[in-house]
Formats: sequence, C-alpha cells, structure tokens
Amino acid sequence: MAEITKLIHKYLRHEKKFPHVWCPGCGNGIVLGSLIRAIDKTGLTKDEVVLVSGIGCSGRLPVYVDFNTLHTTHGRALTFATGVKLANPSLQVIVIMGDGDATAIGGNHFIHAARRNLNLTAIILNNNIYGMTGGQYSPTTPYGALATTAIYRNIEHSFSIAELAVTAGASMVARGTVYHANMLDGLIEKAIRKRGFAVVEVVTHCHTQYGRRNNLGGPVEMLRWQKETAVRVEKAQKMTPEELEGKFTIGILVDRDLPIYTQEYQKIRETAKARMAKAR
Repeated sequence: MAEITKLIHKYLRHEKKFPHVWCPGCGNGIVLGSLIRAIDKTGLTKDEVVLVSGIGCSGRLPVYVDFNTLHTTHGRALTFATGVKLANPSLQVIVIMGDGDATAIGGNHFIHAARRNLNLTAIILNNNIYGMTGGQYSPTTPYGALATTAIYRNIEHSFSIAELAVTAGASMVARGTVYHANMLDGLIEKAIRKRGFAVVEVVTHCHTQYGRRNNLGGPVEMLRWQKETAVRVEKAQKMTPEELEGKFTIGILVDRDLPIYTQEYQKIRETAKARMAKAR
C-alpha cells in the first residue's frame, strides 16, 4: 500500500484534476495504473516523458498525470506526437488513443506511423464502442452488436487492431486486457523500452455504452469475459482453430528490429548539410 501511495503522489495531478470523469468500474483507471507503474520501472524522469492523446474517454488519461502532456484533436494524436518526436527525438513519446480515435478518423495516421516505424509508443484502448461521444459503433464493434448508430444491429465487420499494426510494419505489437493487469504492466514497459513503433492494444470494457446496450452485464461480468476469452500467445500456438474459435490472443504478437524513422531522418539531414557545405 505504501508503494501505491508513493506512485500516486509521484505521478498523478491529484491536487487539481480529481475526481476523474470516467464511469465507476471503467477499465481506463486500470490502464492508468499500469502506465504509471511501467514508466516508473523504466527509470524515466517525468520531464523525459510526453503523453499525447486525442478525444474520447481515453483522451482524458493524460490530464491526470504529471508528465509533459498534449491533449489533441480527434484522430490526430499520432500526427502531433510525430511532430514532437521529430522536434526532440530524445523525448519518450507515448500516445494514448481509443479504438475509434486511432482506427477510424485516425486510421490512416495509425497505418503510416507503423509503416514509417516512428520511435513512438502507441497504447490503444479497445472497448468496441465510442464511449464518451454517445455509443456509436466503431471499427472494432463486433458484427451483429447494438450501438446508438446501429439500433437494429451492426452490419459492418470489425478488424483486429493488433494484426493491422503487424501488417502495417510496427516493430513491436502486443495485446493485453485490463483483467490481466500484471501482464499489462509488463507489455507497456516493454513497449516503452522498444526502439521503433511499439503498439499495445488493451482490451478493456465500456459497460455504460456497450455492455448495457448488448446485455453483457456490468464491469464484473465484462472483466470475467476477458478472463475466460483471452488466451496467451504461447498457449494459442498449441491449440487448434476449433479450440480458438471465439477467443483472442494476448501477449507479444511480434517483436522485430527495423530501421527507425527518426534515426533515418537524421541521416538525411546530415547528408543534406554536408552537400550544402560542399556547395559553398
């Protein structure tokens, strides 16, 4: 308990930003806890960290932490983060986004940030819905589910955020859940330490907009679903397609070393400067 209290006072803006705006039982608080524990383990100072977010429930997370923070426009968190990283590559830039923020209006930015292999950490909170803006369906809302913009049912098929990141070229891609909080701490820490574009998809829950509307119960029931449905990558490799039906994998999906955009960009700058010096 003493350690928890220490982290709270070290990293949270507890004197002016609380109580938070999240619904009771929301998984975002678990992600916040994992994030500050992971950062603490890396040994980074608060001045070395920049936390960038977009709009939505997840977009409020940087408001509560005592780092350099940037609350940006919907779907554009990665573009602002790219600018910060190019301006000062020594900063550890972490981007917090929701499933709609990152993969709908921000979808192209997400794909190309992965393709470029920017030295950023992207944490995407996937609750299968637009929570703060009214319960509209998102790119990860399951086929057949209900939403305010799909009152009869969703007829669009969802896609996997993590698998999209792997295909687009991210250096590291992982998936965790807010139920598996200890594992999530480790995934976020590894993603922060990874050089290149590192993505952690966090399967969380919105019992207010998604769970209630789809008769999935409250926070306890939705956390239990995560426990029963998630399969660790190592175990999944030994299971048949039939056994994996209806399940999803958690853990590290890919970890590879690729050329890092900021380093390659610096080489271009140095080459250009050398040529200009010769021309003089």
